[in-house]
Amino acid sequence: MNLGLLALQGLRALRRPLGLLALLGLIGALAGCAQMVPQTIGLRSGWPAEVPRQLELDAVPFFAQSDYQCGPAALATVLHASGAQADPDALVRQVYLPSRQGSLQVEMLAAPRLHGRVAWQLPPHYDALLRELAAGRPVLVLQDVGLPPFANWHYAVVVGFNYEAGELYLRSGTTRREVVPFTIFELTWRRSGYWAMVVNKPGTLPATATEASYLPALLAFERSAQPEESRRAWAAFAQRWPGNRLASLALANRHYEAHDLLQAEAVLQVALQKHPESPELINNLAQVVSDQGRHAEALALIDRAAVGEGPFAADIATTRAGIVQRRDAPR
Repeated sequence: MNLGLLALQGLRALRRPLGLLALLGLIGALAGCAQMVPQTIGLRSGWPAEVPRQLELDAVPFFAQSDYQCGPAALATVLHASGAQADPDALVRQVYLPSRQGSLQVEMLAAPRLHGRVAWQLPPHYDALLRELAAGRPVLVLQDVGLPPFANWHYAVVVGFNYEAGELYLRSGTTRREVVPFTIFELTWRRSGYWAMVVNKPGTLPATATEASYLPALLAFERSAQPEESRRAWAAFAQRWPGNRLASLALANRHYEAHDLLQAEAVLQVALQKHPESPELINNLAQVVSDQGRHAEALALIDRAAVGEGPFAADIATTRAGIVQRRDAPR
């Protein structure tokens, strides 16, 4: 991931479809070097089985960009599509860097968290982009729409495609429905390393997310999430990937904070079956069991983790002392 690329929108060409000269230049590049669009060529024989041949998310809103500010406009598009109310002018303050006249990808990924949404960077493949669209999610992409050797970084939102026609449909610049051939789009997209992102409401998951790839996105979301938003996000993760250690600890903590000890215990029990030697899981489960008055059971649990030393030794000792104190307290 290259977080140093900026979307620079100073040129008029970014506020309308590619001009004739730029288009001819890209077509010429295609004719001379077919390997420049390997993913487009791959789609001819490897179209994703679960993706329809034609799709367009007509309901996705459109925000025409102002000078230099396609990042906020594109971000407002995907946020609104997820159900969040986000004004492009307000997003300017969150993602736009005046000194650079553009928006860095790291800001684009961080800003949705301020609106109660989880941002996730897609794998750099056409397959992932198409599958997210098929799942009903518009995809925010970073392109270089300049004519080599001059770069011109630009954010747009892909909202549909037509395989037979060989076209993609974008919300881009001041054009609500920009039609771009698969080949031309790949040429502009590949220069960013095929960078793309989606925005998800807590409780939903990207179609192409994996356990390992989506966990960092939720950990980043957790830092600023409201408790109920966090609980829904971790619950969805745990439903798809039950027993993940970090996700189970986070979800159990949210249940614990809400005084739902039974749910916290259930989540930790599932995780402990998968990670029977985890001191964090054992410690937290012992605490939850003790809070329900089952002190003997809690002590048996905590003693499984209290053997030897380690980074959690002090926490485990504190938990054990608290269990003993509650067990021995006058009734």
